[in-house]
This record gives sequence, C-alpha cells and structure tokens, in this order.
Amino acid sequence: MIQGLFDYLRNLLYSEAYSPWTIAVEMLMIGLVVYAVLRFLHGTRGANLLQGLIILLVVGFLVVRVLADRFGLVRIKDLYEPFVWTVLLTTLVVFQPELRRGLMRIGGTSWRRVSRSEIDQVARTIAVACRQLAKNKIGALIAIERDVGLGGLTDQGIKLDARLTPELLNTIFWPGSALHDMGIIIQHGRVAAAGCPFPMAEAEGLDSSLGSRHRAAIGLSLDSDALVVVVSEETGIISIADHGRLLRHIPADNLHRLIRRHLARFRGAAEPDAEPVAITLADEKPGASVERIPGGDRPAETTGVSAS
Repeated sequence: MIQGLFDYLRNLLYSEAYSPWTIAVEMLMIGLVVYAVLRFLHGTRGANLLQGLIILLVVGFLVVRVLADRFGLVRIKDLYEPFVWTVLLTTLVVFQPELRRGLMRIGGTSWRRVSRSEIDQVARTIAVACRQLAKNKIGALIAIERDVGLGGLTDQGIKLDARLTPELLNTIFWPGSALHDMGIIIQHGRVAAAGCPFPMAEAEGLDSSLGSRHRAAIGLSLDSDALVVVVSEETGIISIADHGRLLRHIPADNLHRLIRRHLARFRGAAEPDAEPVAITLADEKPGASVERIPGGDRPAETTGVSAS
C-alpha cells in the first residue's frame, strides 16, 4: 500500500500534464478554502463533523486510488462515486443551520459606517431604558443590528421607524402591551420594528434555567452578528448576547459602557474604556469563564453556547 501511494504521488508530481507550480497553487487554494470553512465552523458541531468528513474522504480516496487500482477491486471503484455523493448530500442536511447562517451573513452585509456619537446615543438610551425595566422587573428583548441585515425579521414584526427613546422602549415592553412579548430591532439608531419573532436557540448546550427571551437572544446572535440585550421578567437581571455567548448579571450602571464597548470594538472605533479582565474561578465548571465588569458588585457570568 505504501509503495502504491509513493507511485501515485510520483506520477502526480512528475506528470507532463501538470507542472509542480500548478499543483502547489491548487493545493494552496484548497488549503485556504478548508481553513476558512473550519474557522467559520470553529466551536460548533459542524467543525467536528467536517473534520471527520475530510478524514473519511482522504482515506476513501487512498483506498480507491491506491488499493483498488493495484489489486483490481472494480466494485469498490464503482461504489466510490455514489458513496461520495451520498456523503455530500448528508453533509448539506446536517450543516443546514451553519449554511443558512453563513448565507445570511454574506447576503446581509452592510457597508454603512456608524459614528461614535451614534453608538454612544444608542448605548445610552438602551441603558437608561433597561435600568427602569430591570427595576420594575419588566421583560425586554432588544436587538441592535450591525453588519448583517435583519430585514427579514422586521418584515415579520410591526414596522415603526421611530426615534429611539427610553420612553418608547418602556412603552413597548410595558405588560399588557400588544408588542411586549416579542423583540424589537434597532437599525441605524432608530427603532425599525417591534413585535419581531427571534429564532430560538436549540436546547443542546444551553442552561435549563434560561427562559424564552434568553434563548431567543442567543438564537439571533448565532444567526446574525446582532448585539442583543435581555432583561429578565422574573429576576430583572440584565444580559447581553453576542455571537452565541450570553453575558449575564450585568450591573445597570455599567450597561451603557458595555454596549458601547461591544459596538465600538465591532465597528473598529476607538474605545477609551478599559477592557474587563477575563478570569476562571476554581469553583466553576471546567472551561467555564467569568468576565468581571469594572465597578460591578458581582462578576458577569459568561455562558458559551454551541452554534448547533
């Protein structure tokens, strides 16, 4: 088998049909594509599945090209192509959430630049409103659009296109309001729509104590790059979901600074505030991390979620 592999590589490298430079460029392009896909799927169930798929295809290729040709295993060669197509179709089904998420990010990318003053105004307004909502234990779900457009979700809600104010946010989420159970979407510093249904994160890997608002916040942060702020109706705890990670127990006094830091860092703007220190506590579960917010009474628990 090893001798057959060497013969195959020798024929490939010294073939008159391909020059060594052509082979090197092709292998480099393939490697870059595989690296980009693995980086996109890093931390998800798709990453492990893709690695297993690559190993399976490489082993199958060696078996067919080396052993089957050397020992005349015709049936294996005939079955190899249908097997590969079956694996690819199965992969499309299994990778459906990741593929949908990637296409949404590619198709919904916006190139509009956001000024620091607009970021500060959005962060300050949401912080003021959430402080009042948390004090009264009124649930809230607020999504701030970034590069990936959320037009599909705004079409499912009630379009407002209203100026963002603390009074408007408190009115929308007031108990008994027709729109208080769903989420609102902020686009370009304005309330684009209310009563928007957010995609729910799958239960796998989630804390069982999380309610529907927190699951919706995580689900939207996985399907897009939106920054989602959540106020718990039961406890009044403020949380932030960003790229599938839920930052909990945020002090109301630090919410403005934290939102501004997340948005400014994402947009590439300078942010004078110091970064919080990420530490690992001895009594936490293995791999669990706690992000300590400057000036907070307690650490903000960071819950990692698989993008499955």
